[in-house]
Amino acid sequence: MTTHLATWMLDHNHIAHSSDLIAAGYTRHQIRKAVDAGHLERVRRSWLVTRRCAMEHRAAAEVSGRVTCVTAAKRLGLWKEATAELHLAVPASSSRIVSAGNVLHWGAGPVPVARFAVDDAVLNVLFHTARCGDRDVAVAIWEAALRKKVVTLAQLRRTAWHSTKVDEVLSVVGTRSDSYLETKFLAIMRSCGVEVRQQMLIDGHPVDALIGERLIIQLDGFEFHGEAKDRRKDLRQDARLVLLGYTVLRFDYQQVLFDHEYVQESILNAIAQGLHLPSRR
Repeated sequence: MTTHLATWMLDHNHIAHSSDLIAAGYTRHQIRKAVDAGHLERVRRSWLVTRRCAMEHRAAAEVSGRVTCVTAAKRLGLWKEATAELHLAVPASSSRIVSAGNVLHWGAGPVPVARFAVDDAVLNVLFHTARCGDRDVAVAIWEAALRKKVVTLAQLRRTAWHSTKVDEVLSVVGTRSDSYLETKFLAIMRSCGVEVRQQMLIDGHPVDALIGERLIIQLDGFEFHGEAKDRRKDLRQDARLVLLGYTVLRFDYQQVLFDHEYVQESILNAIAQGLHLPSRR
């Protein structure tokens, strides 16, 4: 494979449709020669990949589709959890393709995409996460996209989604993040019979939740801690409360939504130690 062709494939994530290579000026003879030499591999006859092609891109080529939903969100840094299967968008006009071990999304997102694109547009990724399954996962990904400034809330509201499930996610994302986070936290506490008082003023400062008289719970929404100064502010507040005789437990967005057993166990252990009871001093 010529240096120029190798560089072109590198610039295109090690995958290309043969028509794109030809449009870029490469001849069928050059392509065939690279395949025969083992520098390129054919996928479904018209797709070409190198050995360094990402697994999800190869899978997309195998169904003539695009990487989307949680798989794309992970590539974009919007989601951390690994999934056993790959999520791929396929054209609605395609024949019913079977792709073992993968999740295929047939619905069309709001953004048109190039015919041979292997990565879905961001708005389409959000569209498919909202329609795919767990709403908490979708909300977390949408809010991560807002936090990273991949999209804006105004943009999300103006987009014509034409989907009830997407509208439900948008209605949550479009409100104050704390409200949703606190709702999930209250559900965790209700499930184990713990009474919580919200938005209490202590020493002139609000706290997210108070259990009993001395156990304070602080919840960090998705928008917090973008800078070190934000974290220092939280630590200063926690220290002030501890010096006043309170116990402070702080949980972040990810823990409340996706590790609720840890949140519940931590709080129940604190209650078992009497940390919620009035100070005896």
